[in-house]
Order: sequence, then C-alpha cells, then structure tokens
Amino acid sequence: VQTLTNAFKLDRVAHAFILTGVRGVGKTTTARIIAKCLNATGGPTITPDPADEQCVAIAEDRHPDVIEVDAASRTGVDDIREILDGVRYHPVFGRYKVYIIDEVHMLSRNAFNALLKTLEEPPDHVVFVLATTDPQKVLPTIRSRTQHIELNLVPADVLTDHVRRVADQADLQLDATVVD
Repeated sequence: VQTLTNAFKLDRVAHAFILTGVRGVGKTTTARIIAKCLNATGGPTITPDPADEQCVAIAEDRHPDVIEVDAASRTGVDDIREILDGVRYHPVFGRYKVYIIDEVHMLSRNAFNALLKTLEEPPDHVVFVLATTDPQKVLPTIRSRTQHIELNLVPADVLTDHVRRVADQADLQLDATVVD
C-alpha cells in the first residue's frame, strides 16, 4: 500500500505490475483498484471516489479501457498478439488502458516473448497488471520489467479487530460467535 501510495503521490506509477500471492489473497481485486486509481476522473489518485463514473464502470466490468484476460484459458501467442494489437490505440473512456492478465504464469513461452516487446517499450497510455500464484513460472525477462507486489493473507486477529472497529463506528452489535 505504501509503495503504491508513494508512486501515485510522486506521479511515478510503473507501466507494469506483477501481483503475487496465494489464491484468494486479492490479486485481481487489487488490479481493479489500481485501474480505478489510474482512471479516476480527477486524475490518477490513490483515493478514487467509488461513485466516480470511471470507478463504477470498472466495478461493473463494463469499462472499455480495462481489459481482463484469463491467461489460464488464453495461453497462446495468438491470444497475446490479439491483446497487443489493441495497445497501440488510445483509451476511449479513461486516461489509461489497463490490461489485467490473471494467472499469467500459464502463458506459453512464445506468448511471454510476444508480451516482452511491449513491456520493454510500453506506450504512455497503457499499464499492465499481471497476477499470478506462481511467479517463478513467469520468465525472468518479464519479471524484471515489472514492479513486483507480493500480497499476503491478513491475519485473523487483524481482520477481527477491523470488523469490530467498523461495527463500533456503525453502532452495530456483533454476536460474539460471529467475530470469534
């Protein structure tokens, strides 16, 4: 969080990220949050307004400039070339085209090589967010051109404390069996 906050404050957001962590840790959700931060109507910000039309479109999976790809089912070089053909076109609704490639470790070697050229010389209007549970399967040449963010599970006691604080702020009573 601190790394991304500083990047947005200094206007030095990377052109490509690789989000890693175990299943269910929030890689795809974090990728969507990055897309919202980049495309916020008032300009890139670490605190986008959830009611912002850009954020709403991303949340509803209808933003034309945020493209999500499941690399587990689109593993080949032709699939990546099809995606990369769109890179040269500017965004139509947002400030950035954000390509979220989930399960990126499933891409073939040739698909990685097709992606490499664009990661080496990315257009200013494009950001890639790669998500994977297995970063060692991503080619080192790809990893070296991305900002690596490792996501960890939040400990249960931290979650419990957070839920209690939110409930207190909302004047809600929690059943002890729910929280414990």
